[in-house]
Amino acid sequence: MAKILIDADGCPVVDMTIALAKRFGWPVLLICDTSHEMHRDGAETLTVSKGADAVDFVLVNRVQPGDIVVTQDYGLAAMVLAKRGVPIDQNGRVYDEGNIEQLLHGRHVAKKIRQGGGRMKGPKKRQQADNDKFRDSLISLLETRKDSL
Repeated sequence: MAKILIDADGCPVVDMTIALAKRFGWPVLLICDTSHEMHRDGAETLTVSKGADAVDFVLVNRVQPGDIVVTQDYGLAAMVLAKRGVPIDQNGRVYDEGNIEQLLHGRHVAKKIRQGGGRMKGPKKRQQADNDKFRDSLISLLETRKDSL
């Protein structure tokens, strides 16, 4: 049975995802570490030890083909794609083979700039339009994948 897995550490759309999953009959698994522990009605929670990428490794080991994964981590999204899952970010961008390589390259370049002492702009303040785009994209995924259940 397909499910939604959420990289829940710092994810701004947890409650919206759970509400939409409930509406479409999809089970939800929140994965977080001990410093971000959370529990929500309508979702199972798996709490893992703190550590670099601990949540990512647990999540990628649980993802199955057809599962939807909510994450803003490009590296995790790439691993989810390799396991034939469907990653989506908190702004509604669905990661796919056509965009992941460019995103990973951009992340690599930004890291090199920071390591060299350069500065990068942080993310823009979250707007209602970001929530709307996420909602619309997730609904589209849930509707097109309802046969996966």
